[in-house]
Amino acid sequence: MSEKWTFLTNHGHVLLELYRDPELRQRDIAQRVGITEGAVQRILTDLEASGYLAVERIGRRNRYECHLGLGLRHPVEAGHTVGELLKALSPSTPTEVRCSRAS
Repeated sequence: MSEKWTFLTNHGHVLLELYRDPELRQRDIAQRVGITEGAVQRILTDLEASGYLAVERIGRRNRYECHLGLGLRHPVEAGHTVGELLKALSPSTPTEVRCSRAS
């Protein structure tokens, strides 16, 4: 029997993709995560409203800034930051310099 569940939510997947490449287009995020562009837009709105992501418009493109110092949202992960999770799940962190450590 094939399992359909994953350990991370789509919010986590989107944030992870933007941590790896802050200049990804929404279309590319959708393809990598396996969700619709509309779902990506809703997730980006959630992440920005919660302070986990800042969006800067550069011409016709967006550039995203991850706020690595913010805590994870579930009480089980209290005391851990989103930056810890993203770093642990990234094979390398070439974009780390471009992502913010501040909350």
